[in-house]
Amino acid sequence: MRVATDIGGTFTDLVCLEFDEKTGKPSGVKVAKSDTTPSNFEEGIFNAISKAKLDLNAIDFFAHGTTVVINALTERKGAKTALITTLGFRDVLEIARCNRPDLFNFNFVKQAPFVPRYLRFEVEERMNYKGEVIKTLNTSTLKAIAKSCEEEGVEAIAICLLHAYKNPTHEEQLVEELKQLLPNVEIIASYEVTREWREYERTSSTVLSGYVLPTAKKYLNNLEEKLLHNGLKKSPYIMQSNGGITTLNDVRANPITMVESGPASGVFGCIALGKVIDKKNLIVLDIGGTTAKCALVENGQVKITTNYKIEHSRTEAGYPIQTPVIDIVEIGNGGGSIAWIDAGGKMHVGPKSAGAMPGPAAYGRGGKNLTTTDANIITGRIHPDYFLGGELQPDYASIEEAAKPLCEALNGTKEDIAKGILRVANANMINALKLISVNKGYDPRDFTMMVIGGGGAMHGADLARELQVKELIVPANAGVFSAFGMLMSDLRRDYIRTNVIVLEDKQRKNIQDVFAEMTLTAIGNYQEDGYQASDVKFTYYADLRYSGQEHYVKVQLDNFSDATELSEIIANFHKAHKKTYSFSLEGAKVELVNFHLVAEVPVDKPDFPRFEVTGKNPEDAVFGSQEVDFDDLGKHETKFYNRDLLEPGMEILGPAVIAEKATTTIVTPIHKFTLDVYGNLIISIQ
Repeated sequence: MRVATDIGGTFTDLVCLEFDEKTGKPSGVKVAKSDTTPSNFEEGIFNAISKAKLDLNAIDFFAHGTTVVINALTERKGAKTALITTLGFRDVLEIARCNRPDLFNFNFVKQAPFVPRYLRFEVEERMNYKGEVIKTLNTSTLKAIAKSCEEEGVEAIAICLLHAYKNPTHEEQLVEELKQLLPNVEIIASYEVTREWREYERTSSTVLSGYVLPTAKKYLNNLEEKLLHNGLKKSPYIMQSNGGITTLNDVRANPITMVESGPASGVFGCIALGKVIDKKNLIVLDIGGTTAKCALVENGQVKITTNYKIEHSRTEAGYPIQTPVIDIVEIGNGGGSIAWIDAGGKMHVGPKSAGAMPGPAAYGRGGKNLTTTDANIITGRIHPDYFLGGELQPDYASIEEAAKPLCEALNGTKEDIAKGILRVANANMINALKLISVNKGYDPRDFTMMVIGGGGAMHGADLARELQVKELIVPANAGVFSAFGMLMSDLRRDYIRTNVIVLEDKQRKNIQDVFAEMTLTAIGNYQEDGYQASDVKFTYYADLRYSGQEHYVKVQLDNFSDATELSEIIANFHKAHKKTYSFSLEGAKVELVNFHLVAEVPVDKPDFPRFEVTGKNPEDAVFGSQEVDFDDLGKHETKFYNRDLLEPGMEILGPAVIAEKATTTIVTPIHKFTLDVYGNLIISIQ
């Protein structure tokens, strides 16, 4: 058995693939959802394992994605952290970039740094931008710094020295001495987090990694201990934000790589499925209980960026994290998003969520606010027998109570309010989808939309219609697809080095030498985890820019060698720059800023299970009928289908609602759907 678990803001998902011992092919899929338990995340995992009736002794591969890092950051529940930096640079963290996301927005708020000034310390030392030592490290003040940290109850220390991305010698020395002075304090240096330039971003990334380090370590250690104690044979693999899995030891050293682990796995699961069904241009939308995430996949590839921020909005600059993250847009819009009215009488949905406790009003757990899930129940889009996978009947009395304040404020019926909530939620998601497509020069009509997560299939048809996307795909087990994606991910590590070089023939050897050094580092790291050099597959990228520019464009390279044509790389850069910024400067000098090496160890991936055709009639899958409100498309008496009883080849005209254990799919009156051999629902205009 191969198992993956994904902790979301509201639910913890589990997928188990069972294999036939004789053929080696998947013989069955088990899925389970349980409430996420923020006070003790492992409890939610074991609840899901128990629901799926799994024997940990029988599991050969266990992958795990978690929100423990992002939760610790957003809820400010990390460790008390100190910063040690170069003399004269303690305020870099507070000065930040001084830029406003929305220039003339007078509601802008200057966010407080994660480390207050009294816990920011300086040491005498200096490197220049080439990594040459100008002033040697003076550690005479280190004992006093250690004493202050001890007195203040500091749990983690982040070290970020000037130009350490080029030469980490002084940081290494500080780490070694501090571990002797403070053996019980977690210590992390910037060279362990990022080797990319930009002083503020490096400092912020190191501080945030230090801030979550004790929490993440404790969580990962507890998880490993409990899983092994209960029968798991091997340590679990952990999902990272770059779309790859890695070992526990690797992620324990730098936990910030887990900051967006859940969304990344869902996107890579969609890419794997897209390759199988020959759909390589995808708009992926993942709607969970708390957030909606979307990403664009072009020719089977998703962009990886290090320009990632948390808590970034129109009024807040956010906190940068310089770690490889798939290029996604995330908004606070999910099934549990709360509807509320501002001072001007306008209704909003999200970003605040009801979570799993108390949850939407329909849960009957004391939720006092109307949510997107409640709106879907009011409009008849969720069948009461399939609410939360059939485990709960909607609490209609609580829904009525939660709707009253909104009905009074907006002078409307409960049904009007519900339709308004869905319109606002859909509008928020459309804006997010445009950010990854139209705003970046892509036409959504050239893409297939793939929706996953518990809420993706609920809203997919309406969103596809708005964007004029011709085809919508709802994968089998879409409600737990982020967990499924982990079973399709390889071990992956990204190595990025800043080294500004003009792209010309005389620099060829320098370029080769840098990539060679990075390759050896990657091989050494994998060998520490028991892998051979021959197991590792490398992909080479370069961040290129025109000389004098500030920002750059990532371009994939072939294995760089004497035979590599620089003119071809430059031509590819001109094309990429024109696509990104709508112009190119033919003949201008091109600089290589960052070397980017992706080192992967391919994991044996299961085939997507094929579904049998037994000749069933579509009517055999119908389990009920009720009136459903499709908003501008009117109210229609609608058949409800059990997805488990549908077979490949069936074609059914909308309106229809397809229910399954982990999600519900809405097919509007203008759409139709069919199933392919892999059990995917293919929805298109009639």
